[in-house]
Amino acid sequence: MTETTTSPAWHLAGDWFDTCKCAIPCPCTFAQPPTFGDCEGIMAWHIREGNYGDVQLDGLNVLMVGSFVGNPWAGEHTDPRAAVFFDERADEPQQAALGAIFGGQAGGWPAQFVEMFHPEMQGMEFAPIQVTVDEELTTWSAEIPGRVRAAAEALTGPTTPEGTRVQVHNPPGAEVGPGQIATWGRATTHRADAFGFTWDRTGTSSKHFPFDWNGPN
Repeated sequence: MTETTTSPAWHLAGDWFDTCKCAIPCPCTFAQPPTFGDCEGIMAWHIREGNYGDVQLDGLNVLMVGSFVGNPWAGEHTDPRAAVFFDERADEPQQAALGAIFGGQAGGWPAQFVEMFHPEMQGMEFAPIQVTVDEELTTWSAEIPGRVRAAAEALTGPTTPEGTRVQVHNPPGAEVGPGQIATWGRATTHRADAFGFTWDRTGTSSKHFPFDWNGPN
């Protein structure tokens, strides 16, 4: 169990997306083992609005690189590793708030996710994180220059009506928690060179989720 500390009431809402090693669509979203038995991924959070008590968190970004073998949703994974980057624009109270929320100490969905995944942390750093999300979910991207880049375009095909998105409602393996909608994409860039995580791929799976969390419950 993730040990929580006394935390103020907090709320975060915004955009989450990933790029990963899996073929489209990533089986992890359906609570199944990854395509090749293991996965290497980049996850990005853009906080559209948020607060941790009186500390405002609007506009800040968080990025994680990670890997694992097996199926975390079934409790059958091994070798979970991760490194986290927090937005360098955060001041000291914001840094503490982000660390408490995303580290799981402040409760809410992140605490459940950390408890399930329980990664071995390879590093943590404050860095310039650039995140863009097209309002119509045509594209999304995140970058730490020279270290990490994740970019994707919305998935489409010959029978997808123009202007619509390929989506899954209530997926059983949503990294942002229950009840959200996955919008599927194709990774145009999936690249990392940080804290021992090194890869460079294109054409693999990506998805976007909105997230809306409260804590410390």
